[in-house]
Amino acid sequence: MKTITTVYLPATNTRGARVKACASDARPLIVSFWCDDDPHAAAALALARREGWTGKLARGGLPSGTGDAFCFIDDRYTLEV
Repeated sequence: MKTITTVYLPATNTRGARVKACASDARPLIVSFWCDDDPHAAAALALARREGWTGKLARGGLPSGTGDAFCFIDDRYTLEV
């Protein structure tokens, strides 16, 4: 199962705020924080598109509160409450 994690990178003296998307089998991707209304989703989608991954992504928060986790899901394995 592929998982993409995103984390917020605060602004520095030379760069604005950014979001970094990472996956275990892909190079990280960094996008400008202000590129979209939802920069974490934009970064995750950009990484998936760059790697040629397709499917539905489910989203959840990281325990640290500084980012999100996205994983590909298959409707056959979803539960309805």
